[in-house]
Amino acid sequence: MYKIWFNRGENPYELREMVRMFLPASAYEILEEDPWEHGSASGAGDLLIRMPEEIQDKNAGKRWLYDELSRYTGKKPDWGILTGVRPVKLTGDLIRKMGSKDAAYSCLTGEYRLDPDKAGLLLSTWDVQREMKFDFDEKAVALYIGIPFCPSKCIYCSFPSYQIPTEDMEPYLKALRLEIAYVSRKMKEKGLRIESLYIGGGTPTSLTEEALEELLSFVESSFDLSTVREYTVEAGRPDTITSGKLESIKAHGAQRISINPQSMKQETLEKIGRKHGPQQIRDAFQMAEKYGFSAINMDLIAGLPDEEPADFEMSLREVLAMRPENITIHTLALKRASRLKMVEEDYNYHQGQKVGEMLETAAALLKAAGYRPYYLYRQKQMTGNFENVGYALPGCESIYNVRIMEEDQTIIAMGAGGISKRFWPEENRLERIANVSNYEIYIQRVDEMIQRKEKGLF
Repeated sequence: MYKIWFNRGENPYELREMVRMFLPASAYEILEEDPWEHGSASGAGDLLIRMPEEIQDKNAGKRWLYDELSRYTGKKPDWGILTGVRPVKLTGDLIRKMGSKDAAYSCLTGEYRLDPDKAGLLLSTWDVQREMKFDFDEKAVALYIGIPFCPSKCIYCSFPSYQIPTEDMEPYLKALRLEIAYVSRKMKEKGLRIESLYIGGGTPTSLTEEALEELLSFVESSFDLSTVREYTVEAGRPDTITSGKLESIKAHGAQRISINPQSMKQETLEKIGRKHGPQQIRDAFQMAEKYGFSAINMDLIAGLPDEEPADFEMSLREVLAMRPENITIHTLALKRASRLKMVEEDYNYHQGQKVGEMLETAAALLKAAGYRPYYLYRQKQMTGNFENVGYALPGCESIYNVRIMEEDQTIIAMGAGGISKRFWPEENRLERIANVSNYEIYIQRVDEMIQRKEKGLF
């Protein structure tokens, strides 16, 4: 048992997160008091790691812990001492501060202990984002509308996602229309314009054809969509996609959709709780192609239960054969609320090596097929402590995805689970305004959600 003592009371959370990179939860204990002072410095079979008192700087403490745990375990996690969600944003800050990409690369691989391949991935992603040429306009915002319903609950999912009969969804949609109407009115008063519009979930296409058409019509009548550079509707579950829904989505101006297989292996789909098979994925993609969307995204997850690297490669090759404009490669992340996490506490740790192989295969195959990484983020509890990467064919990158990672724009989120973010450019600061995540509570308290926006956003 590793017993670890941090002498610094400040920012212990990031140090705790780093320990997870090296050890399964069952193999260590973070001590709450100095064992030398309290006479518990030794124990049979225990290895005590104690941070020197002279270390006070946060990053110096993380470097010390990384080097010490590397020495004991023989591991060198690819992401070094980075524990943040948005490493591409850090990379841009370093390039601006240090004056060159070479200097930033040296800092990432040295001071931050990144593996050279991960540092190179960050620089490549940053390069693609610079091509997208975002202009800052304080009046331009992103809109997000959340539909928290899915046909089934995946075993790894911790997002708000509810399985209810379609006829029971109307009270939620009625409350959502109240919030949309309020936001529409306030945006007109403030002279705000929409740069990107994203309808996500859950699975928006869980709605009936009639309900989806009514929602999209209400959105179109509520907002001025003439300034929208990008309009996306998630149609993630292929078993919820119909030609009628695709026709409505296209008719109301959306250019982008998502069809997310996660895997193309039948056994895996059954294990994770999906109610469709690989053929439905192929059929849904072929149906969507006929409507001429400018971009279709498809998601895959590395690290799903009982999948080997060969299974993941098979799925990726099948998706590549369909040639979607975007392919997002997620690393399985198990939060406390997911069913799989409840079954196996150390799942993330034990699958790390396999997931590393999967991500290496993905990077090589996608590059060879002409896709480039354009956005990247990390999450807590990721298998092997890796990353999620969005790849796109040149010119098909998503504005919304990059904006939310860069944190340089106000995002107005409506619906259960939506988190609005008010951007203050003078201070380079974001202020979060959250809606409740439970859809039934949202229905009851939609007036309160509106008041939160009145106070925090407008």
